[in-house]
Amino acid sequence: MSASPSRNRTIGFALAALVLALDLLTKAIVIGPLGLDRDGEQIVLTGFFNLTRTSNFGVSMGLLTASTDLTRWLLVAMTGAIALVVLVWMLREKKLTDIVPLGLVLGGALGNIRDRAVYGHVIDFADFHLGDWHFYIFNLADAAISIGVLIILARSFLSGEKHPDKAAAAATEN
Repeated sequence: MSASPSRNRTIGFALAALVLALDLLTKAIVIGPLGLDRDGEQIVLTGFFNLTRTSNFGVSMGLLTASTDLTRWLLVAMTGAIALVVLVWMLREKKLTDIVPLGLVLGGALGNIRDRAVYGHVIDFADFHLGDWHFYIFNLADAAISIGVLIILARSFLSGEKHPDKAAAAATEN
């Protein structure tokens, strides 16, 4: 017996809320008790991971940098529109396996939108590195979005499901 679509959506929304709450909590800890309130401040934790505070004025990997108030709010609007598309998509899905990654993306998007609206930039701090080579510094919201998108892509590419019309057309060709 499978769970109802409404129960699955409730789980998806709960996951989005959890991601948002954890993202806000981790950022508050970084700029609060840990005292990383200025760009470049750092706490070395291991030989491959530091907490390094950065302000990201753009989107992934510094693309679409918002250098003025107008571009900041345009970026908020654009990412808000994307979050709305994800929300509508999530409301249309029925299976938990389709809803969970959308919940990850939605929660992460809301965390970063909140930062951009409140601070004018996104607070990043997770700094993985190998020697002097540093991966992009990111936050929990970024990780949730990336994991959610990877799951969506993997399910899309790896699922054996065929569109019913295409399957029927392929069957008649043989």
